[in-house]
Amino acid sequence: MVANYSNTMCNIKKTILKIERLMCTTTATSTAAAAAAAAARKWHLMFLILSALLIQTPYQAAAEKSKHYYMQSLCKNHFLQQLYRKIDGAVLWSQNERNLDCIITFQTYSILQRFMLRFDMLQLDCNDHLYVYDGEHAVATPKIDISCRQTKQTVSSMLTRTNFVTLKYVTDNWGTDANGFKLVITSVKDPRHTCKDFTCSTNGFCIHPDLLCDGINHCSDNSDESVHNLCQNETTNTVFGMDVTWFVLIVVSLLLILSAIIVGISICVCRRQEDNTTNQNTAIQLHHTAETNGSSKHLHYTHGGTLTRDHTQLPPTSGNWHHPAGPYGYHRILHNYLKMATKVRPIWCLANSVN
Repeated sequence: MVANYSNTMCNIKKTILKIERLMCTTTATSTAAAAAAAAARKWHLMFLILSALLIQTPYQAAAEKSKHYYMQSLCKNHFLQQLYRKIDGAVLWSQNERNLDCIITFQTYSILQRFMLRFDMLQLDCNDHLYVYDGEHAVATPKIDISCRQTKQTVSSMLTRTNFVTLKYVTDNWGTDANGFKLVITSVKDPRHTCKDFTCSTNGFCIHPDLLCDGINHCSDNSDESVHNLCQNETTNTVFGMDVTWFVLIVVSLLLILSAIIVGISICVCRRQEDNTTNQNTAIQLHHTAETNGSSKHLHYTHGGTLTRDHTQLPPTSGNWHHPAGPYGYHRILHNYLKMATKVRPIWCLANSVN
């Protein structure tokens, strides 16, 4: 009986050792998967950083170029409507806005500058009015009141005396899509001041170099768009019709995306192999436990005193580690008796391994 219990304990010990090996293998695989996941997170972070650069870098490079504003969005009732907008150059668009009554103020970056205003398109309804004020407030008499009587030829270019210009736009509830305007606003410096930037050919005004070759006539004589060398560089510095900066960042982003996909596939393969290994080892452990933790009614001793298992039939309900099967069936083993069987186990295992 003691030998039978020792056989059970020895098999349980072997099972525990195999489970420990399985745990080590799983831990190693999990460590590899964790390393792959860390690498994936690293690539993902780099992708996010370069994506941010992809979005911000071209914008920053063109941050001081002509800004485009639309009356429909500027005239919404929120606190941003009251802010002064500092610009070097801007294009203000209007098309058939109805029921507007809003005030917008622009400011130059330098007190030595002032504004030049010029219409590329002007066609207002007779009930719509655009008031232009030379200053930071819509007070006193406007510099000009523009309505259906004016056209872009009659208005021509306007210059402010201060470094502020305020526009007040009032419309009624009727109009067509042909009604509106396109107003070009440019910060200029008079010829009497030293100009380190670009000087317009006809009027001698000094404008910011970022306004060159942007497709908008800021000088009113189109000299800022006729600079042969500069504008030629602007048009030839492209790859496949795309700016070089955009092209490089898009290529780098595609490479990072491809690397992230490869890392993700590697992680999936590692995890699938880990699951297959775990399932196979679990099946082996369950099969081994079922063979060694069953009924012992048909066990007998040989002449050498070694316990062998010629044939064993499992009962309908197998035993388990806490209640192993004995010669008289399944019953609870006393704790002290189990200790004695554990002490006998090394001698019995040694004899069994010699035979």
